[in-house]
Amino acid sequence: MGRAAPTAPIAVVVEDDESVRDFAAAILEETDLEVIACDSAADALAVMREHGSEVALLFTEMQLSGEIDGATLARTVERDWPDVRLVVTSRPGAAQTVPDHAVYMQKPWRPLDVLVEAERAAYAAAA
Repeated sequence: MGRAAPTAPIAVVVEDDESVRDFAAAILEETDLEVIACDSAADALAVMREHGSEVALLFTEMQLSGEIDGATLARTVERDWPDVRLVVTSRPGAAQTVPDHAVYMQKPWRPLDVLVEAERAAYAAAA
């Protein structure tokens, strides 16, 4: 991936809808977290492999297009990087697939709720 080493804890945003991804990233950029936006679970896993110990928050859509969906991504991150705060989003009806330690936000989510979860992740990363 060749990204420069981050200077702050990282928030990874995973959303295949560009406008939603950009909006979530813009919200998270208002926090103390460095934001990396990905359009697929495969890209997010590559970020996790490179920067997993620095990631404080994974914010992902559950129903991503591609070979890996957001639910599988969240379960993988929960298993391999248990200290990462997980926030999963989706349209109504997907909450039953949410990993045990994830926060579920039904779309349309509120920006304030995203900021609260980001601040919790940044606080936990600093502790």
